[in-house]
Amino acid sequence: MPFRLPSCLIRVAIPALLLMLAACAPAPIYKNPTGAISAAPFQVAQTPERFTEASVIWGGRIVQVKNFPDHSEIEMLAYPLDSSQRPKANDSGSGRFIAMMPGYVEPLDYPVGSLMTVSGRLAGSRAGKVGEADYVFPLVSVAQSHVWTADEMRQGHNNIHFGLGLGVGIH
Repeated sequence: MPFRLPSCLIRVAIPALLLMLAACAPAPIYKNPTGAISAAPFQVAQTPERFTEASVIWGGRIVQVKNFPDHSEIEMLAYPLDSSQRPKANDSGSGRFIAMMPGYVEPLDYPVGSLMTVSGRLAGSRAGKVGEADYVFPLVSVAQSHVWTADEMRQGHNNIHFGLGLGVGIH
């Protein structure tokens, strides 16, 4: 006769297992501001006047850093964020935006290709170019920013993968 778990144990074990897996993911780094929009940068670029001074939490990959006498600008290729507000770089891009930061930003602290999340307010838009193509960049006046390390990006992603069997991957 095959061994079967009692149904009361299953009702307790499954939610406990799901809770343990969920607990592995880091908490969001920024509190969602009241009235924050969920629109992606490409949507804001289409009608920037609809989103004037709206709060956003956006993230993506750093494309370039430019320093000016009184501020710095970081061009970002936006990606959707996961539940911890980390950019999902394996997803398709959702437009570009410019993160405007007060003062001088050391480019070595914001390396091109790094993943970053920002919290701030929309401050209009600016026409520019991506290569030879015309582009409208939403501008974000940054209140907080975080450049993600490789370890932080791996954190909370379990190494259990389901398929034809059960295995543990080492990254």
